[in-house]
Amino acid sequence: MSEVSIKVDGLSVSYDRKRVLSNIYLNIESGNVYGVIGPNGAGKSTLFKSILGLLVPNAGKIEVLGHEVEEVRKRIAYVPQKDDVDWQFPATVFDIVMMGRYPFKSLFNRLDREDERIAMDSLEQVGIVDLKDRQIGALSGGQQQRVFIARALCQQADIFLLDEPFVGIDITTEETIIRILKELAAKGKTLLVVHHDLSTVDNYFNKVILLNQRLLAYGDTETTFTQENVAKTYGAQLTILHKAGMIDT
Repeated sequence: MSEVSIKVDGLSVSYDRKRVLSNIYLNIESGNVYGVIGPNGAGKSTLFKSILGLLVPNAGKIEVLGHEVEEVRKRIAYVPQKDDVDWQFPATVFDIVMMGRYPFKSLFNRLDREDERIAMDSLEQVGIVDLKDRQIGALSGGQQQRVFIARALCQQADIFLLDEPFVGIDITTEETIIRILKELAAKGKTLLVVHHDLSTVDNYFNKVILLNQRLLAYGDTETTFTQENVAKTYGAQLTILHKAGMIDT
């Protein structure tokens, strides 16, 4: 049986007195790629920020690798939504990827050749070594996303949280990213991916979390990602998804 890497126990979170997540219980197991599925405003990003310890919940608690998140923060890699990134930041691809090593360095402990080797290996895994000296804002959407995946790999984390990593990228990059995620899961890592294209869920994730402010279902994709559970999760939005070709009829 896989080890529980993230335990969410009765989590409730509100913004401006509006409840965003209500009474969430989850046991997230290592060695799996979880698709976090739900409509806009369902609380998916809020769940990630709660796991990262960036939000104070109204109720409940979260354990990460058996500890409070502050004790194991460097073992969690986070890939934010593209809209949350300042693409004009004056840094090269290599600079951004090397940031994955910062959690392991004290104030007076400089990055060294071993850190550079790990960064180069990470760039190699995502196929962008040739872009290492480019400014991040000069890249295509797919290239930018590869950079942030490389930064996460460079951190050598045990848990990876990816918030909509497939938005605005080409199919080749998408296939590369999902291959890397599955390889990480095979090594015992834990991966949670916020995802909107329901047509690819069966192929991309071996487990799913269906969320719409409350937890509708979670478990193995084969038995959990059902038409009935999707209907409960999306409600009236389901017709729109059918028309957009994001779910089979």
